[in-house]
Amino acid sequence: MLLAIGRPPNTELLGLENTSVKLDSKGFIQVDEFSNTTQPGVYAVGDVTDAPALTPVAIRAGRILSERLFNQREGLKMNFANVPSVIFSHPPIGTIGLNESEAALKFGKENVTTHKSGFGNMFYSLKPEGHKPQSLFKLICHRESSGAERVVGVHAIGRGVDEMMQGLSIAMNMGATKQDFDNSVAIHPTASEEFVLMDAKFV
Repeated sequence: MLLAIGRPPNTELLGLENTSVKLDSKGFIQVDEFSNTTQPGVYAVGDVTDAPALTPVAIRAGRILSERLFNQREGLKMNFANVPSVIFSHPPIGTIGLNESEAALKFGKENVTTHKSGFGNMFYSLKPEGHKPQSLFKLICHRESSGAERVVGVHAIGRGVDEMMQGLSIAMNMGATKQDFDNSVAIHPTASEEFVLMDAKFV
């Protein structure tokens, strides 16, 4: 049995009681969008903050902070939106952005559309029916006033999804819509083609 309980902030031995650096109710160091703590000249990034507890997040946040402080890159700050994350299970699980509940809370349930595709990966084509591992892909979209469906969440479980998440994260950070996905040509035979084939509209 595996139990994933998260990663608590290791701040007890930092001597923060001798500073004006404040912690939140969970013990994380409070920072603003520029990684400034509540004490001027003291900064925090990584797992001691309430940011996603992922190594690439901490590395990027640290590099951005260094650029801002030492290379006069004023205004440069970390973008925590659409951080891709993968659970390297068998099969792997990948997720980016909002889930359905979070999207409904942020945009209103009536403005959220979920597109789903459940299928058997072609890698397992020779396996007998009933023994083919299944995949499930989801696109969560915010229906904007213009009528466009902005992709705000991508979730998938199945063979190979760990390698798909990076490109999807780039697309989301560029503001991709469901129509952008629909307008893309599928790579066949791959599992990733399901992202551009589900509920496709030709306009």
